Amino acid sequence: MRADRLISLLMLLQANGRMTADDLAERLEVSTRTIYRDLDALSISGVPVYAERGPNGGCMLMESYRTNLTGLNEKEVQALFMFTVPGLLADLGADKASEAAMLKLMASLPAPFQQDATFVQQRLHLDPAAWFQSDEEVPYLPLVQTAVWENKRLRMNYRRGDGQWVKRLIDPYGLVAKASVWYVVGGMYNSMIQVYRVSRIMDAELTGSQFERPKDFDLAAYWQTWRDQFEARQNSLTVTLRVPPHSGPLLALVFGEGIVNLLLASSPTEDAAGYATISLTFDTIETACRQLLGLGTAVEVIAPQELRQMMHEQASLTAEQYNSPS
Repeated sequence: MRADRLISLLMLLQANGRMTADDLAERLEVSTRTIYRDLDALSISGVPVYAERGPNGGCMLMESYRTNLTGLNEKEVQALFMFTVPGLLADLGADKASEAAMLKLMASLPAPFQQDATFVQQRLHLDPAAWFQSDEEVPYLPLVQTAVWENKRLRMNYRRGDGQWVKRLIDPYGLVAKASVWYVVGGMYNSMIQVYRVSRIMDAELTGSQFERPKDFDLAAYWQTWRDQFEARQNSLTVTLRVPPHSGPLLALVFGEGIVNLLLASSPTEDAAGYATISLTFDTIETACRQLLGLGTAVEVIAPQELRQMMHEQASLTAEQYNSPS
């Protein structure tokens, strides 16, 4: 265990240049006294590490010291940092191992490649939680990525969610992958920042002019705030459903695997063996009716009553339409 900690300590100092003993102790989850013992062990083994006391002091390596390089090329560096998803790794319990691996990688990269890795992390954010949507065609994704990578303004014809077409000239700050759905976050001439779904870009071109990316813009933080606000607006109607035991696979196919957890957490109702009662949220009653009606008898709406009535009316109209030969 100590050997792993000494390596992590060495990589931390190499990646950050100077750190206090308290900071190192917090990162490595040991006492400050242990850090000083580890520093002595590194020094005895020939690693040129030393500590300075005082307000501007800290632990550091000699500037001339560096461990062996990884030999990765620029594209490999970008690929590694492009597909590092901290949230997903945390769910798998591997976030500490990932942090240690990325720390070692960053420390062993040449300075230009460290800049490439930071460049990618600033412009690409991966959000692994699905919004229950299938894969989409994104023919303009490579062009959008080029605009993001090269800080080039993008002119596009865009189809909004209500079907209206609009023209936009944006400064694309970054890309977000929400599961399999791609979004581009961009600033406009009036300093407003907007989120656009890449699959709704009907036409796009680079203008040839470049923009200056705001130095204080944090893509991941902006996306989290925007996502929370979007979900709060969308999830305004709560629907209670009664689900028979055989409907799980179909619901998972339509709404995503997350619904399986709802079914497992739900206690079966007493009126029919194996039935479960769950709650889902929809943006409008029309959306709920359209999606749930397509499931047929795989679910039964318990509440609200207005939705039950709407589904009854729509089902009656459908049955009447198919009641007679065409």
